[in-house]
Amino acid sequence: MSTTNPATGPATGPGPDPGPGLTAATGSGGDPAERLRRWRLVLGGGEGAEGTGCELTGRDAAMDRTLSQVYGQERTAGLGGSAPRVARWLGDIRTYFPSSVVRVMQRDAIDRLGLAAMLAEPEMLEAVEADVHLVGTLLSLGRALPETSKETARVVVRKVVRELEQRLATRTRATLTGALDRSARVNRPRHQDIDWNRTIRANLRNYLPEYGTVVPERLIGYGRASQAVKKDVILCIDQSGSMASSVVYASVFGAVLASMRALNTRLVVFDTSVVDLTDQLDDPVDVLFGTQLGGGTDINRALAYCQSRVTRPAETVLVLISDLYEGGIRDEMLKRVAAMKGSGVQVVTLLALSDEGAPSYDREHAAALAALGAPAFACTPDHFPEVMAAAIEKRPLPVPAE
Repeated sequence: MSTTNPATGPATGPGPDPGPGLTAATGSGGDPAERLRRWRLVLGGGEGAEGTGCELTGRDAAMDRTLSQVYGQERTAGLGGSAPRVARWLGDIRTYFPSSVVRVMQRDAIDRLGLAAMLAEPEMLEAVEADVHLVGTLLSLGRALPETSKETARVVVRKVVRELEQRLATRTRATLTGALDRSARVNRPRHQDIDWNRTIRANLRNYLPEYGTVVPERLIGYGRASQAVKKDVILCIDQSGSMASSVVYASVFGAVLASMRALNTRLVVFDTSVVDLTDQLDDPVDVLFGTQLGGGTDINRALAYCQSRVTRPAETVLVLISDLYEGGIRDEMLKRVAAMKGSGVQVVTLLALSDEGAPSYDREHAAALAALGAPAFACTPDHFPEVMAAAIEKRPLPVPAE
């Protein structure tokens, strides 16, 4: 048989592997009583569960009660309607399990037990383990959050955003700075602007061994305009409910890109309407609270707005982040993409910008965009800098293998 439990992970056959919070059985075969105990924790379900006859006591019993609140076959226990009770449950799971497991259990509680409504309580927000998915849930609540909870919600969101920036910012800036330098190289630089390392590499075939030197037929460097804006970037983000994690990551990346002097970054979010949040890019938390997850989708209208903001087509990268379920005019959407591509705009289509991989998406629209030279694919946050670097340098996009 096969089963899965957040405490133990996948288990197959007679000996499930111990998970976080459990003690491994000793020896290659394991102690029979310990094996029964571990199976009992995997199976749950009350006294003598599934015929094991194993009675849990102490910490094991407390863990079992905590798991049964969400994963028990009978929903009669549940978490109830009491915010203090839920807050205690959140404290319990943080006592028994590591953060990675806590986040999975929180997400399952939100899905199975309607925990989202409880997040309106400040004490709940203080108890949860903050991550991208929790931020998405808070943003989806939007105006339903009472005033007493909004400041606490901002604290939770800011904590997650700060962690994401620390994880992503340095690598993004380094990768894109190199791509910008390469895309803006000058072949007739002034002497003080010559990039000697790249010049030598480009002229190695002209090495004269008798003189021990390289004759530089082609000089490579950066002109005095190297600190000027080199590329325009437009992030166009679908804020329908299914794109919650992508909205969070895109907002963080938008703030990082906006901090780079060589980039002119614009951030646009849309559902059936279009909102330009560029003036809030100095604080991604403000950007996130400026979004309104849910509602319909009009990609054509959003692209029309972005197209109207393009002033230097050959130096513009447009990143559309959407599952492509278009509620607007499909043919017009494709015509706009074709027109922008034809004018020199680099168009990147991301089905998701998250750690979960490709979501449900409109495959017909994805195929049509690919035919226009704008392949649609899901992108993890760690892969995003390379995708942007390729777009800036006008190289083929590094589309991940499915």
